[in-house]
Amino acid sequence: MTLSVQSYHDTKGFEALTGEWNALLHRSPADTIFLTLEYQRTWWRNLGEGELLILAVRDDGKLVGIAPLFATEDAQGQRVLTTVGCVEVSDYLDLIVAREREGEVYGALVDYLAGPGAPAWDALDLCNIHQDSPTLELLPALAETRGWAIETARDDVCPIVQLPATWDEYLQMLSKKQRHEVRRKMRRLEAQVETNWYIVGPEHDLQTETEDFLDLMAASTPGKAEFLTPRMRNFFRQLTPVAYDAGWLQLAFLKVGGQKAAAYLNFIYDNRVLVYNSGLDWRTFPKLGAGIVLTAYCIRHAIERGREAFDFMQGDERYKYQFGGQDIEVQRLVIRRT
Repeated sequence: MTLSVQSYHDTKGFEALTGEWNALLHRSPADTIFLTLEYQRTWWRNLGEGELLILAVRDDGKLVGIAPLFATEDAQGQRVLTTVGCVEVSDYLDLIVAREREGEVYGALVDYLAGPGAPAWDALDLCNIHQDSPTLELLPALAETRGWAIETARDDVCPIVQLPATWDEYLQMLSKKQRHEVRRKMRRLEAQVETNWYIVGPEHDLQTETEDFLDLMAASTPGKAEFLTPRMRNFFRQLTPVAYDAGWLQLAFLKVGGQKAAAYLNFIYDNRVLVYNSGLDWRTFPKLGAGIVLTAYCIRHAIERGREAFDFMQGDERYKYQFGGQDIEVQRLVIRRT
Protein backbone atom coordinates (compact mmCIF):
# COMPACT_ATOMS: atom_id res chain seq x y z
CA MET A 1 0.00 0.00 0.00
CA THR A 2 1.41 3.37 -1.02
CA LEU A 3 0.12 6.54 0.55
CA SER A 4 0.39 9.86 -1.25
CA VAL A 5 1.38 13.17 0.32
CA GLN A 6 0.06 16.44 -1.06
CA SER A 7 1.51 19.76 0.09
CA TYR A 8 -0.23 23.13 0.38
CA HIS A 9 1.90 26.23 0.80
CA ASP A 10 -0.76 28.85 1.55
CA THR A 11 -4.17 29.21 3.15
CA LYS A 12 -5.79 27.49 0.19
CA GLY A 13 -4.84 24.31 2.01
CA PHE A 14 -7.38 25.10 4.72
CA GLU A 15 -10.04 25.70 2.11
CA ALA A 16 -9.17 22.59 0.08
CA LEU A 17 -9.53 20.37 3.15
CA THR A 18 -12.58 22.08 4.66
CA GLY A 19 -14.96 19.19 4.04
CA GLU A 20 -12.56 16.55 5.40
CA TRP A 21 -10.41 18.17 8.09
CA ASN A 22 -12.65 17.89 11.15
CA ALA A 23 -14.03 14.51 10.08
CA LEU A 24 -10.48 13.14 10.14
CA LEU A 25 -9.78 14.88 13.44
CA HIS A 26 -12.75 13.09 15.03
CA ARG A 27 -11.27 9.77 13.85
CA SER A 28 -7.87 10.54 15.34
CA PRO A 29 -6.42 10.10 18.86
CA ALA A 30 -5.62 13.84 18.90
CA ASP A 31 -9.19 15.18 18.75
CA THR A 32 -8.88 18.61 20.38
CA ILE A 33 -10.34 22.01 19.64
CA PHE A 34 -6.84 23.36 18.95
CA LEU A 35 -6.54 21.12 15.90
CA THR A 36 -9.94 21.91 14.41
CA LEU A 37 -9.94 23.65 11.06
CA GLU A 38 -11.67 26.67 12.65
CA TYR A 39 -9.02 27.14 15.34
CA GLN A 40 -6.04 26.41 13.10
CA ARG A 41 -7.20 28.84 10.45
CA THR A 42 -7.93 31.58 13.01
CA TRP A 43 -4.55 31.13 14.70
CA TRP A 44 -2.68 31.30 11.41
CA ARG A 45 -4.52 34.39 10.19
CA ASN A 46 -3.73 36.28 13.38
CA LEU A 47 -0.53 34.84 14.84
CA GLY A 48 1.10 32.87 12.04
CA GLU A 49 4.53 33.80 10.69
CA GLY A 50 6.81 32.27 8.11
CA GLU A 51 5.71 29.90 5.37
CA LEU A 52 2.67 27.69 5.74
CA LEU A 53 3.09 24.00 4.88
CA ILE A 54 0.04 21.76 5.22
CA LEU A 55 0.71 18.14 4.34
CA ALA A 56 -2.28 15.94 3.50
CA VAL A 57 -1.78 12.17 3.42
CA ARG A 58 -4.24 10.13 1.35
CA ASP A 59 -4.94 6.46 0.83
CA ASP A 60 -6.58 5.97 -2.56
CA GLY A 61 -8.05 9.45 -2.29
CA LYS A 62 -9.26 9.14 1.32
CA LEU A 63 -7.71 11.57 3.77
CA VAL A 64 -5.87 9.69 6.55
CA GLY A 65 -3.40 12.28 7.82
CA ILE A 66 -2.77 16.02 8.14
CA ALA A 67 0.45 17.65 9.27
CA PRO A 68 -0.34 21.38 9.72
CA LEU A 69 3.11 22.97 9.77
CA PHE A 70 4.86 26.25 9.09
CA ALA A 71 8.51 27.04 8.41
CA THR A 72 10.57 29.72 10.10
CA GLU A 73 14.27 30.41 10.64
CA ASP A 74 15.65 30.30 14.17
CA ALA A 75 18.40 32.42 15.69
CA GLN A 76 21.07 30.00 14.45
CA GLY A 77 19.83 30.21 10.89
CA GLN A 78 18.24 26.77 11.04
CA ARG A 79 15.03 26.23 9.09
CA VAL A 80 12.45 24.83 11.50
CA LEU A 81 9.10 23.21 10.75
CA THR A 82 6.63 23.79 13.59
CA THR A 83 3.03 22.82 14.25
CA VAL A 84 0.48 25.50 13.38
CA GLY A 85 -0.67 26.86 16.75
CA CYS A 86 2.62 26.42 18.55
CA VAL A 87 3.02 27.46 21.31
CA GLU A 88 1.57 29.70 24.00
CA VAL A 89 -2.17 29.87 23.22
CA SER A 90 -2.67 26.31 21.93
CA ASP A 91 -2.56 23.95 24.88
CA TYR A 92 -2.80 20.65 22.99
CA LEU A 93 -1.32 20.05 19.54
CA ASP A 94 -0.26 17.08 17.41
CA LEU A 95 -0.37 15.68 13.92
CA ILE A 96 -3.83 14.54 12.81
CA VAL A 97 -3.84 10.87 11.89
CA ALA A 98 -6.63 8.33 11.51
CA ARG A 99 -6.69 5.96 14.45
CA GLU A 100 -4.83 2.69 13.80
CA ARG A 101 -3.19 4.19 10.70
CA GLU A 102 -0.49 6.02 12.63
CA GLY A 103 2.48 3.86 11.66
CA GLU A 104 1.92 4.00 7.91
CA VAL A 105 0.95 7.69 7.89
CA TYR A 106 4.01 8.69 9.91
CA GLY A 107 6.10 6.54 7.59
CA ALA A 108 4.71 8.39 4.57
CA LEU A 109 5.40 11.77 6.20
CA VAL A 110 8.99 10.81 7.08
CA ASP A 111 9.55 9.55 3.54
CA TYR A 112 8.19 12.83 2.17
CA LEU A 113 10.33 14.98 4.47
CA ALA A 114 13.41 12.96 3.51
CA GLY A 115 12.67 13.20 -0.21
CA PRO A 116 13.50 15.75 -2.89
CA GLY A 117 9.97 17.15 -3.05
CA ALA A 118 10.02 18.47 0.51
CA PRO A 119 10.97 22.07 1.29
CA ALA A 120 14.34 22.62 2.94
CA TRP A 121 14.31 22.01 6.68
CA ASP A 122 16.76 21.35 9.50
CA ALA A 123 14.45 20.56 12.41
CA LEU A 124 10.87 19.45 13.04
CA ASP A 125 9.60 20.99 16.29
CA LEU A 126 6.30 19.56 17.57
CA CYS A 127 5.05 21.11 20.80
CA ASN A 128 2.29 20.42 23.34
CA ILE A 129 1.75 16.74 22.50
CA HIS A 130 -0.43 14.83 24.97
CA GLN A 131 1.57 12.30 26.96
CA ASP A 132 -0.50 9.41 25.59
CA SER A 133 -0.16 10.35 21.92
CA PRO A 134 1.11 7.64 19.53
CA THR A 135 3.25 10.38 17.98
CA LEU A 136 5.67 10.24 20.89
CA GLU A 137 6.27 6.52 20.37
CA LEU A 138 6.07 6.00 16.63
CA LEU A 139 7.52 9.11 15.02
CA PRO A 140 10.91 9.04 16.84
CA ALA A 141 11.46 5.40 15.90
CA LEU A 142 10.86 6.17 12.22
CA ALA A 143 13.09 9.24 12.36
CA GLU A 144 15.91 7.29 13.97
CA THR A 145 15.95 4.86 11.03
CA ARG A 146 16.90 7.89 8.91
CA GLY A 147 19.72 8.75 11.27
CA TRP A 148 17.98 11.88 12.52
CA ALA A 149 18.51 13.10 16.09
CA ILE A 150 15.63 13.01 18.57
CA GLU A 151 14.97 15.27 21.55
CA THR A 152 11.99 15.02 23.89
CA ALA A 153 11.13 17.15 26.90
CA ARG A 154 8.18 18.11 29.04
CA ASP A 155 6.51 21.27 27.81
CA ASP A 156 4.10 21.71 30.71
CA VAL A 157 1.48 20.05 32.89
CA CYS A 158 -2.30 20.22 32.54
CA PRO A 159 -4.24 19.69 35.80
CA ILE A 160 -7.52 17.92 35.03
CA VAL A 161 -10.51 17.14 37.28
CA GLN A 162 -12.44 14.00 36.35
CA LEU A 163 -15.97 15.00 37.26
CA PRO A 164 -18.32 12.81 39.31
CA ALA A 165 -22.09 12.65 38.92
CA THR A 166 -23.04 15.21 41.58
CA TRP A 167 -21.76 18.41 43.16
CA ASP A 168 -21.75 16.81 46.61
CA GLU A 169 -19.58 13.98 45.32
CA TYR A 170 -17.23 16.51 43.82
CA LEU A 171 -16.90 18.42 47.10
CA GLN A 172 -16.02 15.18 48.85
CA MET A 173 -13.10 14.80 46.41
CA LEU A 174 -11.52 17.97 47.81
CA SER A 175 -9.48 18.26 50.97
CA LYS A 176 -11.45 19.17 54.05
CA LYS A 177 -9.83 22.60 54.13
CA GLN A 178 -10.56 23.37 50.47
CA ARG A 179 -14.12 22.05 50.72
CA HIS A 180 -14.76 24.39 53.64
CA GLU A 181 -13.10 27.29 51.81
CA VAL A 182 -15.23 26.87 48.68
CA ARG A 183 -18.46 26.66 50.64
CA ARG A 184 -17.49 29.61 52.86
CA LYS A 185 -16.61 31.91 49.98
CA MET A 186 -19.75 31.02 48.05
CA ARG A 187 -21.98 31.68 51.07
CA ARG A 188 -20.18 34.90 52.03
CA LEU A 189 -20.30 36.38 48.55
CA GLU A 190 -23.93 35.45 48.00
CA ALA A 191 -24.98 36.78 51.42
CA GLN A 192 -23.09 40.08 51.51
CA VAL A 193 -23.63 41.57 48.08
CA GLU A 194 -25.90 41.27 45.08
CA THR A 195 -24.26 38.65 42.86
CA ASN A 196 -25.17 36.75 39.76
CA TRP A 197 -23.29 34.83 37.12
CA TYR A 198 -24.14 34.02 33.55
CA ILE A 199 -22.84 32.39 30.40
CA VAL A 200 -22.94 34.52 27.26
CA GLY A 201 -25.76 33.45 24.96
CA PRO A 202 -27.84 34.74 22.06
CA GLU A 203 -29.39 37.42 24.28
CA HIS A 204 -25.97 39.06 24.73
CA ASP A 205 -23.74 41.06 22.40
CA LEU A 206 -20.72 38.81 21.93
CA GLN A 207 -18.43 41.58 20.75
CA THR A 208 -19.12 43.68 23.85
CA GLU A 209 -18.78 40.69 26.16
CA THR A 210 -15.47 39.77 24.53
CA GLU A 211 -14.09 43.27 25.08
CA ASP A 212 -15.19 43.15 28.73
CA PHE A 213 -13.44 39.80 29.11
CA LEU A 214 -10.22 41.14 27.60
CA ASP A 215 -10.31 44.13 29.95
CA LEU A 216 -10.79 41.84 32.95
CA MET A 217 -8.00 39.58 31.71
CA ALA A 218 -5.64 42.54 31.40
CA ALA A 219 -6.59 43.70 34.91
CA SER A 220 -5.72 40.32 36.44
CA THR A 221 -1.91 40.57 36.44
CA PRO A 222 0.78 42.73 34.86
CA GLY A 223 1.87 39.66 32.92
CA LYS A 224 -1.52 39.23 31.29
CA ALA A 225 -1.68 42.92 30.44
CA GLU A 226 1.66 42.59 28.62
CA PHE A 227 0.54 39.38 26.94
CA LEU A 228 -2.51 41.08 25.45
CA THR A 229 -0.74 42.92 22.68
CA PRO A 230 -2.95 44.43 19.94
CA ARG A 231 -2.19 41.38 17.82
CA MET A 232 -3.22 38.97 20.59
CA ARG A 233 -6.38 40.94 21.33
CA ASN A 234 -7.36 40.65 17.68
CA PHE A 235 -6.80 36.89 17.87
CA PHE A 236 -9.22 36.63 20.79
CA ARG A 237 -11.71 38.93 19.06
CA GLN A 238 -11.78 36.64 16.04
CA LEU A 239 -11.63 33.38 17.98
CA THR A 240 -14.66 33.98 20.20
CA PRO A 241 -17.25 34.28 17.39
CA VAL A 242 -15.68 31.33 15.55
CA ALA A 243 -15.93 29.18 18.69
CA TYR A 244 -19.42 30.50 19.49
CA ASP A 245 -20.76 29.67 16.03
CA ALA A 246 -19.33 26.15 16.33
CA GLY A 247 -21.01 25.65 19.74
CA TRP A 248 -17.70 25.44 21.61
CA LEU A 249 -17.57 28.76 23.48
CA GLN A 250 -18.39 29.17 27.16
CA LEU A 251 -17.77 32.79 28.14
CA ALA A 252 -18.82 33.17 31.78
CA PHE A 253 -19.00 36.25 34.02
CA LEU A 254 -19.57 36.82 37.72
CA LYS A 255 -21.17 40.16 38.52
CA VAL A 256 -20.93 41.73 41.98
CA GLY A 257 -23.18 44.68 42.71
CA GLY A 258 -23.90 44.97 39.01
CA GLN A 259 -20.22 45.12 38.04
CA LYS A 260 -18.26 42.37 36.31
CA ALA A 261 -15.75 41.03 38.82
CA ALA A 262 -14.47 37.77 37.27
CA ALA A 263 -14.65 35.94 33.97
CA TYR A 264 -13.72 32.66 32.32
CA LEU A 265 -13.23 31.98 28.64
CA ASN A 266 -13.73 28.23 28.39
CA PHE A 267 -14.32 25.81 25.56
CA ILE A 268 -16.78 22.94 25.57
CA TYR A 269 -15.36 20.21 23.39
CA ASP A 270 -15.75 16.42 23.42
CA ASN A 271 -17.94 16.74 26.55
CA ARG A 272 -15.11 18.40 28.46
CA VAL A 273 -14.71 21.94 29.79
CA LEU A 274 -11.37 23.41 28.72
CA VAL A 275 -10.32 26.45 30.76
CA TYR A 276 -8.65 28.70 28.20
CA ASN A 277 -8.17 31.95 30.10
CA SER A 278 -9.57 34.04 32.91
CA GLY A 279 -9.96 37.59 34.14
CA LEU A 280 -10.35 39.07 37.61
CA ASP A 281 -10.84 42.64 38.84
CA TRP A 282 -8.99 42.06 42.10
CA ARG A 283 -8.36 45.76 42.73
CA THR A 284 -12.07 46.59 42.96
CA PHE A 285 -12.95 43.34 44.74
CA PRO A 286 -9.75 42.45 46.63
CA LYS A 287 -11.14 40.13 49.32
CA LEU A 288 -14.37 38.67 47.94
CA GLY A 289 -12.84 35.59 46.35
CA ALA A 290 -14.74 36.25 43.12
CA GLY A 291 -12.36 34.11 41.06
CA ILE A 292 -12.72 31.13 43.39
CA VAL A 293 -16.50 31.44 43.41
CA LEU A 294 -16.77 31.64 39.63
CA THR A 295 -14.51 28.60 39.32
CA ALA A 296 -16.83 26.71 41.65
CA TYR A 297 -19.90 27.84 39.70
CA CYS A 298 -18.36 26.66 36.42
CA ILE A 299 -17.44 23.28 37.88
CA ARG A 300 -20.91 22.82 39.37
CA HIS A 301 -22.48 23.79 36.05
CA ALA A 302 -20.25 21.27 34.25
CA ILE A 303 -21.36 18.50 36.63
CA GLU A 304 -25.01 19.42 36.16
CA ARG A 305 -24.52 19.18 32.39
CA GLY A 306 -22.91 15.75 32.69
CA ARG A 307 -19.48 16.86 31.51
CA GLU A 308 -16.72 14.28 31.73
CA ALA A 309 -13.86 16.50 32.87
CA PHE A 310 -12.88 20.03 33.84
CA ASP A 311 -9.50 20.63 32.24
CA PHE A 312 -7.55 23.59 33.62
CA MET A 313 -5.03 23.07 30.79
CA GLN A 314 -1.45 24.28 30.88
CA GLY A 315 0.07 25.72 34.03
CA ASP A 316 0.70 24.49 37.56
CA GLU A 317 -1.00 27.31 39.45
CA ARG A 318 -1.86 26.30 43.00
CA TYR A 319 -5.61 26.88 42.75
CA LYS A 320 -5.96 24.22 40.06
CA TYR A 321 -4.82 21.54 42.50
CA GLN A 322 -6.97 22.95 45.28
CA PHE A 323 -9.94 22.30 43.01
CA GLY A 324 -8.85 18.69 42.50
CA GLY A 325 -6.68 18.88 39.38
CA GLN A 326 -4.49 15.87 38.58
CA ASP A 327 -1.58 16.36 36.20
CA ILE A 328 -1.10 15.01 32.73
CA GLU A 329 1.92 16.15 30.74
CA VAL A 330 2.30 17.67 27.31
CA GLN A 331 5.56 16.87 25.60
CA ARG A 332 7.79 18.48 23.01
CA LEU A 333 9.34 16.38 20.26
CA VAL A 334 12.19 17.81 18.19
CA ILE A 335 13.66 15.90 15.24
CA ARG A 336 16.87 17.21 13.70
CA ARG A 337 18.35 16.21 10.37
CA THR A 338 21.97 15.13 10.74
